[in-house]
Amino acid sequence: MKSFKKLTVFVLCVFTVMAFASCTKNPVSGETKLKIGIIQIAPHASLDNCYEGIIAGLKQAGYEDGKNIKIYYQNANGEPSTGDMIARNMVSSKYDMLIGIATPTAMSAYSAAKNTDIPVVFSAVSDPVAAGIVKTAEKPEYNCTGTSDVLNLEAQIKMIRAFLPNAKKIGVLYTTSEPNSITHLNQFKELAPKYNFEIVAVGITNASEVATGAASLVSKGIDCINNFTDNNVVDNLSSVLNAANNAKIPVFGSEVEQVKKGCIAAEGIDYVHLGRETGLMAAKILKGEAKAGETAVRKISDSTPVYNKDVLTALGIALPDEYKGAQAITLNSK
Repeated sequence: MKSFKKLTVFVLCVFTVMAFASCTKNPVSGETKLKIGIIQIAPHASLDNCYEGIIAGLKQAGYEDGKNIKIYYQNANGEPSTGDMIARNMVSSKYDMLIGIATPTAMSAYSAAKNTDIPVVFSAVSDPVAAGIVKTAEKPEYNCTGTSDVLNLEAQIKMIRAFLPNAKKIGVLYTTSEPNSITHLNQFKELAPKYNFEIVAVGITNASEVATGAASLVSKGIDCINNFTDNNVVDNLSSVLNAANNAKIPVFGSEVEQVKKGCIAAEGIDYVHLGRETGLMAAKILKGEAKAGETAVRKISDSTPVYNKDVLTALGIALPDEYKGAQAITLNSK
């Protein structure tokens, strides 16, 4: 059954790309629109916000879907191999640019386009150097650039200490193949002793291991869980929350959308803004005003604290005085 599903996805991807490639020329004016392929690793809210921002940034710079560009958006639904296939199909159809949202699909786009002249722009890649898609953030060199969501990990760990003054162990669930998750984990471990924390980490390899990984983490006597922007974990956040809620321990997120779903609090960046910056960068490259390999990676790191009032109440945790001016939301708020 799994093989049949993969074959079905492949056929649909090929058909879709061929269909898209055949409709970029206006039959009346003869004008050919630039073809922009956008690949997103999974359908979760923060990455959806990136996509929204990318479209807004392109439009702000004068590129609008259906007018002077044609945008082809596809979601890999959490499967890096699907992202690889989509990217290869877009390259073979000679798209003018590929945009990858999140590290796995940025890597897919880069790998597919690296021996061509098709520029790649990425969004929400925390460590593009570790991912191997730029040489350095200042001078990418590989016909690939974009925006990096730099988590304010020190502000995050300060927040955890303020909310849980007696806590000792922070649990982290991470995907071993996501370079950004490895980078975040190492940075978090370096910060932990400064705030008298021990980091307990459990690695997973795919989405199917999230539930068992979360249960394993909880069994190790942790006081809370901290999420980064790990795509497997965020895409299956309900499994993490279920394990934590059963143990009556809080989960701290890395952005506002996770807090809306049940995390207690987060120091998060604005992913719509991140996407808009990506779109503006892409537009400059499309206009010939910049080259991807010569454009420094744009790092977005300004964070804003947010907390969930319902989760605070349910866990009997008092809001620290220093966070009484933070944004307050409720479960599933819009």
